[in-house]
Amino acid sequence: MSNFANQLLLKKLRNVSAKELITHGNEYGISLTNKQAEDIASYLSKTSLNPINEKDRMKMFKKLAQITDIKTAQKAQKLFGKLIKQYGVESWFK
Repeated sequence: MSNFANQLLLKKLRNVSAKELITHGNEYGISLTNKQAEDIASYLSKTSLNPINEKDRMKMFKKLAQITDIKTAQKAQKLFGKLIKQYGVESWFK
């Protein structure tokens, strides 16, 4: 992955709003409460973890499970895999 694309991804992740999380969650069948969305957005804005790195990504999904529940985190992880395949960027996430 180019440094530019990595920085763009990290910027979007760090600046995602609770409203955006709820909207995208509803779009993909992952329901979140307002509190959960706010907690996730707050966590993402403060974390130094990089989702490109597999170990960091797993830590992020574990934190998601703590904020929500294991089923929600599993749905998000499955969706993540589906989207990176759909957009043909699997090689960025190895």
